Amino acid sequence: MVDSGRKPRLRERFREVIRVRRYSRRTEKTYWYWIRFFIRFNGTRHPAELGEVEVRRFLSWLATDRNVAAATQNQALNALVFLYRHVLEQPLGEIGLVTRARRPRKIPVVFTHEEAMSVIRRLPEPYDLMASLLYGAGLRVTECARLRVKDLDFAQRVLTVRDGKGGKDRTTILPESLYPALQARIAEIRRIWMRTTPEKRVPVTLPFALARKYPGAATSLQWQWLFPSEGLCRDDEGRIVRYHIHVSAIQKHVKVAVGKSGITKRASCHTFRHSFATELLKRGSDIRTVQELLGHADLRTTQIYTHVLGQAFAGVSSPLA
Repeated sequence: MVDSGRKPRLRERFREVIRVRRYSRRTEKTYWYWIRFFIRFNGTRHPAELGEVEVRRFLSWLATDRNVAAATQNQALNALVFLYRHVLEQPLGEIGLVTRARRPRKIPVVFTHEEAMSVIRRLPEPYDLMASLLYGAGLRVTECARLRVKDLDFAQRVLTVRDGKGGKDRTTILPESLYPALQARIAEIRRIWMRTTPEKRVPVTLPFALARKYPGAATSLQWQWLFPSEGLCRDDEGRIVRYHIHVSAIQKHVKVAVGKSGITKRASCHTFRHSFATELLKRGSDIRTVQELLGHADLRTTQIYTHVLGQAFAGVSSPLA
């Protein structure tokens, strides 16, 4: 049994370890969700008392009883591997045969260029600009919401995505057609920033321990959110800070705009990213270049877009063609 009087509580120890290793807050929340789920599944027993057998049973249950997707099951596994290896310091051995969740092969839903622009035209500010970046730069919705002033390089025509999926940074295309709108937005952010005296500037949230390393960064212009939220909130340490627009806001607006456009496809914010990839491939871009722009670790993930274009049936025609 773990002596809670002598050692930090599991939640505190987990938080300390994962932040030292500089995992994103999003990953921290996700991992802790699965750790708590695992503990409840095992009758609130401490994980130190459990092992490979209980982990195997939990993962198999997720697949058979909860019918989770393969990616969700892998997420739970990663959380538990992290817990045992880095927090409890008792790495798991051979887990054994786990009932694996099925990984269905789905063809992405994509917009035509006309459909994408029709949706964008029906969005209010600043969601029209955000959707334009999803489509024009191939961003995930979270990546777009988390853009900062310093992430745009107009001279090099590059947009930098920081701490994307898997905690990786990457660069992608900065569409020239969006320069006027983006520069106007930055000018407005600069105007508000300059008219506020330094001591009254509300800090923005910063990644990891950057606020301690660079105390002035949170109120500097370059670290300001490109799409800040209107309201303020408290961070994990109770300080008043400004966060970016919540992703649910643009998701709701896009859903409404899709409906108003008369599009019957099952479309969402992510459809813009799918459409970015297929448009580039349609125009002759190399698939490995598209892979890098999207930030895919595995080329096979990018290759799914070739099926959208019908390239899997090259040289084959229908009897009615």
